[in-house]
Amino acid sequence: MATFLPSPTLIIPRPIPKPHLSCSQSPQIPPPSSPSQQQPLNPISSSSPSNPNPQRPQPPLKPRVSSPQPESTDWVASTLTRRFGLGAGLAWVAFLAVGVVSEQIKTRFEASQQASNTRTVEKEEETVLPNGIKYYELTIGGGAYPKKGDLVVIDLQGRVKDSNSAPFIDTFGEGKKPLALVMGSRPYTKGMCEGIEYVLNSMRAGGKRRVIVPPTMGFGDEGVDLGSNVQIPPASTLEYIVQVDKVSIAPS
Repeated sequence: MATFLPSPTLIIPRPIPKPHLSCSQSPQIPPPSSPSQQQPLNPISSSSPSNPNPQRPQPPLKPRVSSPQPESTDWVASTLTRRFGLGAGLAWVAFLAVGVVSEQIKTRFEASQQASNTRTVEKEEETVLPNGIKYYELTIGGGAYPKKGDLVVIDLQGRVKDSNSAPFIDTFGEGKKPLALVMGSRPYTKGMCEGIEYVLNSMRAGGKRRVIVPPTMGFGDEGVDLGSNVQIPPASTLEYIVQVDKVSIAPS
């Protein structure tokens, strides 16, 4: 008995209809996304482009340890501070400061007083001392008298009396330095003699005199060689102009 099998059915796919576009219509293209909607190209870096150098994390701060202050080099202030405390040390510093200012004020006051008391003599009068020295006041000073051990600054001009020779010493010229001497010291500065120191004892700071010194109070009967081809003949009478510029009182 024969069996008839049905023949397989063929399935034909239907064609997909294509969209119909007219010439007046253009294909719609989706708008580009805004920059704010775009994703960053480098998602790994989270830093902002305006800060190219990000701050590095700072190490933790270590606690400060105060170091001992060095002791003062002023032994007086240090001694007072150790013995009586900080207040006494500060008081000593204040005392020193006041002392310096007081000394400056005193010096200025003395200079002002010396200038106000100094006066010029209108007429020269001769004074003869027992040792044969003669002097004529040109200016009467208003400062202090020099004493033994005091530092005295003077201007001095000296020449041989009744001679046409040039002065053997002259500090009055421009650019020349005055002489500085300690009263009662030896030897004398070049050009100065015993008679000038004797006259200085009775002169005040700011004073000026013309002095005639005999040979016995000058360089004696032998004369002297002052160097640089400057010689004073034996038994010469000397004529000086001496001016006391400053007298510094010796510390007691």
